[in-house]
Amino acid sequence: MTDRVAPLASISVDCPDPNALASFYCRLLGLTEAVAAPDRSVICLAGAGPMLTFMRVDDYVAPTWPDGKHPQQMHLDLAAEDLESEVAAAISLGAREAAFQPAPDVWRVMVDPAGHLFCLSTVRPE
Repeated sequence: MTDRVAPLASISVDCPDPNALASFYCRLLGLTEAVAAPDRSVICLAGAGPMLTFMRVDDYVAPTWPDGKHPQQMHLDLAAEDLESEVAAAISLGAREAAFQPAPDVWRVMVDPAGHLFCLSTVRPE
């Protein structure tokens, strides 16, 4: 086994508007703003272990899923206690359900306001 070089500090997400996406994820996950660039092109949120960082990309193109020219690059899986109520809460914050739902009884594929996928899931490791 190899020793760790460094701990995970942040997961960075490209987007067209870091202010809007940071606001969405603050409310969705109960995070707080930790630091931001003076021009707000980079915003880091804290409160979930590693920070969640949103970075402005002027020519950002949202992923298409499950098919398309711009496939999903990554997504977040969020632990849901009550799937239906948490889907409704995410929608009230600006998310939407993805058109394709491979297993909607155990996880729901959602789309954030910038087009990134995230899942609300009742699946847990044993």
